[in-house]
Order: sequence, then C-alpha cells, then structure tokens
Amino acid sequence: MRTGNRRTFLSQVGRGMIAASVGVGLASDLGFRAACALETEGDLTFGRLEPLVGILQSTSLDKVLPKVVSMLRTGTSLRDFVSAAALANGRAFGGEDYIGFHTLMALRPALSMAEDLPTERAALPILKVIYRNSARIQEIDVHELNVLGPIASDASAQATAHAIRDAVHQRDRALAEARLAAAVRQSPALAWNELLETAEEATDVHRVVLVHRVWDMLDLVGEANALTMLRQSLRYCVKTEESAAQHSAGIRAKLPAVIDQFKLHDRPWGSKAVDDQWVNSFVETLFTVTPDQAAEAAGAALAEGIVPARIFEAISLTANQLLLRDKGRRGNQIQPGKAEGSVHGDSIGVHASDSAHAWRCIANAGNALHHNTAVVMAAYQVAKDRIQSGGDFQNWKPRPWAEDLEPVKASTEPELMAALKTAIESQDQSRACAVVARYGELQLPERSVFDLLKGYAISQDGALHAEKYFHTTSSDFRATHAAARWRHVVALARVTASEYGKEAPGISQARELLGV
Repeated sequence: MRTGNRRTFLSQVGRGMIAASVGVGLASDLGFRAACALETEGDLTFGRLEPLVGILQSTSLDKVLPKVVSMLRTGTSLRDFVSAAALANGRAFGGEDYIGFHTLMALRPALSMAEDLPTERAALPILKVIYRNSARIQEIDVHELNVLGPIASDASAQATAHAIRDAVHQRDRALAEARLAAAVRQSPALAWNELLETAEEATDVHRVVLVHRVWDMLDLVGEANALTMLRQSLRYCVKTEESAAQHSAGIRAKLPAVIDQFKLHDRPWGSKAVDDQWVNSFVETLFTVTPDQAAEAAGAALAEGIVPARIFEAISLTANQLLLRDKGRRGNQIQPGKAEGSVHGDSIGVHASDSAHAWRCIANAGNALHHNTAVVMAAYQVAKDRIQSGGDFQNWKPRPWAEDLEPVKASTEPELMAALKTAIESQDQSRACAVVARYGELQLPERSVFDLLKGYAISQDGALHAEKYFHTTSSDFRATHAAARWRHVVALARVTASEYGKEAPGISQARELLGV
C-alpha cells in the first residue's frame, strides 16, 4: 500500500471508530464525518461498521480470516461482517468489477447458508466469500481507494425515473448519480423503484441480479447506506449502456408496448387460481415462443388475473429446462476450471435460473408498476436466453435420462445419499441427476439432499456462482408444485458434480481456524 494513500485510508478508519464510540451526532459536532451515504461531500465512511470495513479492505490476505475469526469469537456477529463486506466491496469496486459484483451478489446467499448450519460451521460460507472479496480488493490494488467518490451537490437535480434513465442513456455517470442521490434523499424505496426503470431496459443477468441484490442488502447495511448500494447498480448500467442500447432495442420497445396493451401500469395482482397443468402448459409456451411472444403471454396472464406466483413458477421451470438439457461447454466455451461438458459458473441455465429468481424478488418488492414489469421481463428474458444460447434445446433430452435412471437400484435414504456423494465426487453429472430424481420420486426427506449439496456449494470454488445458484434452487424448490419441484434439485446436483474438484480459495484455512 502506498504510504500517502495508506495514511488517508487509516484516517478514514479512525474517524469511523470515533463515530462508532461517541455517537454519530457528537462525532459530527466534533468535525468528523458520520456514516451516511445520503451525504454528498467528503470521504465515504460507514459509522459503527467503518472499523470492520477498514479491516476487510486493508488487512493482508493471509491475515484477514484469522482476524475475522478472532473477532467472531469475541462477539462480532456474522451479519455485521456480511454488512461490512458489502460496504467494503462497494467502496472498492463501485459495481464495475466483474469479480467484485459477483462477490457482492454472493454475500446474502452465503448468510442464508450460514443461518442454516450448525453453530460450529456457520461461519464457513461467510469466510469463503470474505476471502474472495479481500483477495480481489488486493489483486487489483483498491485496498486504499474510494472508488465511490463524493457526488457533487445539486439542489436542482431531478429525482425522477425518466431523468435518471436519460442520464444513463447519455452515459453521464455524474449526472445520473446526482439524480439518484436526489431520489434517495426523498426515500431509498422511491430511489430503487426509479432506478428499476433503467435496470429493466436490458436482460443482462448481471444487471438484473445486481439491482435486486443491492436492495436486498439494505436491511443489513441500513438505509443510511442506501446510496452506496444503489450507486453500484446505476454505475453498472452506465458502464454497459453502449452494449445494452445495441443489444436490447427489442425489449426497450416491447416492454412499454405490453404494459400499454394489457393496462399493467398500476394493475393490482389478481388472485385467479390455476392448476399444475396450466403451469406445465405455460412452460411449454415459454420454451417454444419468441421473446416478444413470451412477454405478451405474461402480460395476458397478468391481465387475466392469474396469480403471479404461478407465472413465476413456470418461468423458473423453463429456466431449469435449460440446465437439464444443456450439452455443456464445447469449443471456445472451455476455460480453465470449466471443462468440456461442464455447466457450472456462467452457464446459460445457471444464468437463466438466477435471473428468473431475481425478477421474482423484484416483482415482490417493487411498486405497483414493477410488480407487473418484472413478470413481463422475466418471461421475455427466459425465452431470449434459450434462443441466444444457440443450443438446440427443444430437441435435446432433459436429464435424468432413462438409461441413467435404470441402473439406480437403491431405495433407502442412506444408500441414495452415498450414491449421490460418489457421483458428485466422480464428476458424473448424469449419475448425480438420476440419483436425485430417484430420491425425489421416493419422497425421501429433502433436507438430507440439500445439506449434502450445500456442503459442496461451500467447499468448492463454483466459478463465482455456487452460493447464488444454491440459494436460487432452494427458493425455487419451495415455490414449485410437488410434482415438478425436484427438477430444480436435479439441476443443482448436475451443477454440483460439474463444479466438483476445485476447492474454494481460503476454505482450508477457514476450516482450520474454526476447527471443523
């Protein structure tokens, strides 16, 4: 770390410590900057969390996990470390670094994993992601920098969705941030809903998942840090606007047309119940039509008053089919850590499933307009993903294949769990799919399967997607009818077998520190 920048950085940490110890109000009176991302001048600090943020952003990689574990043992909570990691990530990367924003997206799923683990192992998934976060910060030498600099104060800045979107179209980041800050001053919820109108202009998985995740983290980091979180999504949109404008002209025209056609601007969600056959039929529709037709089908279903949960159920099952049918990486898709036939990481099925899950969450959290636009966008995107991938998905058979199911003779939970473990550690995707499918057919306890697969999602690298996709699968399983929900677990088993064999950096040290 360069001496001058280190001194500046440590002075920021010191101010955060003082604010945490004497209180925000008194610290402000004493001339120290309080942690409030709504303010637009001075250094960006985070109040009581600033000491933790500073540790994660400045501690050398070999010492960061020992320091975290030591503090956990003296009472610092996992939730505080997740919050601090998110803020360190934002300050270091600002939503503009590929590994950086993937790491941010993994934090909340890792916390969900942690909260479902025995106490002695609960910290493992958090330590894994913290290690990745600190490694990336130090790799690109941003441990002493504040990428999210001050936003110029502009009392006349327009805090409307159209104003924010226009600034993004102009690729004027400063203007876009000033307008977002004006919206945040009114209400973080208002600002997020205004920002969504920009995020909804493209079906890039990272754009979709990031705008969901920055909002999802607010209950952890606090609304005072809303601007820090939302700026990351905004900056991603500005950075990718040239590509988005080129490749997303279709949805930019289609979305407003569908909203107008079916009068969805503020239409409340309906309560019309449909049976499982309707869901299966809608999957077939989405799997065969064009993206425009998929958007229209979703709009028509909303106008008919069909419960949106069932529409999303069909969308998630459609995305799941991309994973079950995918032939895996071939040719120039093969990369280090992503072998021929692999489907983990940034495969079309994982991306499609994570996007559908994010749209579901956005629909549930957004205002009256976004309740509906998110449904339309999700349907459009899953159809577009199928077509853009270039695969012949309609003619490829979904797993499990009959020839793989036939040899699975085990019928008890212990036998099948042992068979699944062997299949995964042999990287036998087809066998893993068949074993889980048989397990589901026998209606054996899902907890055992999820616990096993979770262990691998924690221990394996997963090419940045393990935590996020495990969280998506768990959520989709709960939201899908009994006859189809095991398809999600079959896909997760396939991804787990695909990713096995590359242990996550830092996980061995984390285990040693925790004694597990």
